[in-house]
Amino acid sequence: MAFDINVSKEVYRQMPGRIEKARQLVGRPLTLSEKILYSHLWDDISNKAYERGKDYVDFAPDRIALQDATAQMALLQFMQAGKSKVAVPTTTHCDHLIQAKNGAGTDLQSALNTSNEVFNFLESVSNKYGLGFWKPGAGIIHQVVLENYAFPGGMMIGTDSHTVNAGGLGMIAIGVGGADAVDVMAGMAWELKFPKLIGVKLTGKLSGWTAPKDVILKVAGIVSAKGGTGAIVEYFGEGAVGMSCTGKGTICNMGAEIGATTSTFGYDESMERYLRATDRADVADAANTVKEHLTGDAEVYANPEHYFDQVIEINLSDLSPLLNGPFTPDLSTKVGSDMKTIATKNEWPLKVEWGLIGSCTNSSYEDLSRASSIAQQALDKGLGIKADFGINPGSEKVRYTADRDGILSIFEQLDAKIFTNACGPCIGQWARYEDPKNAPKNSIIHSFNRNFAKRADGNPNTHAFVASPEMVAAITIAGRLDFNPMTDALINKKGEKVMLDEPTGWELPPKGFEVKDDGYLAPEEDGSEVVINVNPESERLQLLAPFEPIGNTIDGAKLLIKAHGKCTTDHISMAGPWLRFRGHLDNISNNCLIGAVNAFNMKTNFVKNQSNGEYDAVPLTARAYKAANIKTIVVGDHNYGEGSSREHAAMEPRHLGVAAVIVKSFARIHETNLKKQGMLGLTFATESDYDLIQEDDTFNFVDLNAFAPGKPLTIEAIHADGSKDVIIANHTYNNSQIEWYNEGSALNLIKKQNA
Repeated sequence: MAFDINVSKEVYRQMPGRIEKARQLVGRPLTLSEKILYSHLWDDISNKAYERGKDYVDFAPDRIALQDATAQMALLQFMQAGKSKVAVPTTTHCDHLIQAKNGAGTDLQSALNTSNEVFNFLESVSNKYGLGFWKPGAGIIHQVVLENYAFPGGMMIGTDSHTVNAGGLGMIAIGVGGADAVDVMAGMAWELKFPKLIGVKLTGKLSGWTAPKDVILKVAGIVSAKGGTGAIVEYFGEGAVGMSCTGKGTICNMGAEIGATTSTFGYDESMERYLRATDRADVADAANTVKEHLTGDAEVYANPEHYFDQVIEINLSDLSPLLNGPFTPDLSTKVGSDMKTIATKNEWPLKVEWGLIGSCTNSSYEDLSRASSIAQQALDKGLGIKADFGINPGSEKVRYTADRDGILSIFEQLDAKIFTNACGPCIGQWARYEDPKNAPKNSIIHSFNRNFAKRADGNPNTHAFVASPEMVAAITIAGRLDFNPMTDALINKKGEKVMLDEPTGWELPPKGFEVKDDGYLAPEEDGSEVVINVNPESERLQLLAPFEPIGNTIDGAKLLIKAHGKCTTDHISMAGPWLRFRGHLDNISNNCLIGAVNAFNMKTNFVKNQSNGEYDAVPLTARAYKAANIKTIVVGDHNYGEGSSREHAAMEPRHLGVAAVIVKSFARIHETNLKKQGMLGLTFATESDYDLIQEDDTFNFVDLNAFAPGKPLTIEAIHADGSKDVIIANHTYNNSQIEWYNEGSALNLIKKQNA
């Protein structure tokens, strides 16, 4: 039986009436995305049809999921909200703080030894406030959510950008910052700009070496890393129906890499099979009673160009396996000769040193079974492997079942390391090098979702390529980036030429899923007696103090850094070894913007302090300005804040005295995070004004005292020679968000209202 079955039943009870009302409002058939959005409005009945990409709308999500790295700050904030229990079903998952090094058993124990303080804190807070708690080793948050909580037609939010994975079970699942989650946990509405809609029509059928992963790798190559910003991607067509549920999850998961608000598929038989296989027949039965409402209207899919803002069509029968990368997840190259040509031209190392399978996007039973079919061929044909091999199962349920069925032993016979059921290398939790900064140039291939520089192993010289699990296995066996298993032979230990056959596998385990201990701990019914202790001397945890309002006067602000090019949340607040400080705002602020490239000297973590003319690390310079009561400004390029949902990338600059971030364009989650923390997130009205910003600039905000929705702000950039440029900055703040700014943060407003 499913967790919180009454949640899905209530959604299905209300859905038909709400969808009919929505059809009347918009005056036309509805996409699946619109059905879910309109049936989750905070106010049950809307009196208007919302304008995509313009109207801010209040929603009522069905549930929330927190991962341990972001849960620390989210729960530290919730502790200030004045509530005794979370208002909607919420879970905490311990998957980010486990480093991959020697193998599952050793690595998990090491994590328990080094992060026990944090795990105990999360468990006690969860117990006190009514959150379900998934212990370290239970699995990766998004795989666990897919197995236990996701349901067709539901809406959830999570403090991780890959919350969107649950779209594989027909949800609208959206990654948010911790402050957004706190709002909903405290019983408030969740605000989102009504998304635009991108329709992806899938025709034909996947076969051979082509996998669901290749669908999203193709889409990323078409729309770019920012092309989905502000939009929901809805997949439909015969190709979508013919795909497994976990395959759909893989595609939705990597929608975060094109900036999409989320991605989703309509309810079909593959989802029903998955629900029943994961002990949720009750959800499947309930969904079947409203199944016509759990997919887009027939008219929409017959004429998608009339209902979506953009339509992409992909024939799966013609789709080739792809490798995306390096350094960006939207650079697509066909496997084989295309890769050889492009890699040679760009001097990418063709020798592959590691192959990695797992992460929240490709760690299902189906993924492991298909990859193991390739690994078994290496054993049967006397091939061995030419690169190191690592596997991260997605959950204890997947691991236990795969181990029972002999899948993991196949990998182990090839000397693969089976890491903990956790994120591991995907988020930089990988002890690959003693000194990653001076590690050599090399290539790795993985089935993860992101491949930014230094993302996996901290080495800026590691060229990481994203592929399907089966292709990762094949290229790991060959040891070469340009290997094409469809055309290229390999030489076995006997000197014979052999070819790899097409992968095979199981959509679901033939003998069913099995697990002895899934790692779940239910909270106390009444947690009022639970005591939460935070040691004031701890370097890992720190109780939060409210931010003071920045105010309606900003004069004499100094430039902290003008970031050049791509500046993701990994550049603003690195993961890897810094994960240990995610619950201590002051300590983690020592990584603030240390990965951003200074546009004036093209160096990282080396900026000018205008007060003394000296160059220093970004956090130290920011702290010096803050000590002198001088506000600072950050300037950035396009898609600033791309990547993870981590709100630390907003909280750290706020903590260090940054008043405004002015960029060419924002990634959605990061812009919201800045607003939630009471900062100014602004965009250049004229993008070329970015070029006007000089290293010694001082900024005056001329009309901030008239801050209002739809009204641009005027900023004077005073140069060192006394000349100035006037810059017009746009913003997307509405009245409620301006109130966050005026109060110092959204949390300050919640506390004020609760008081």
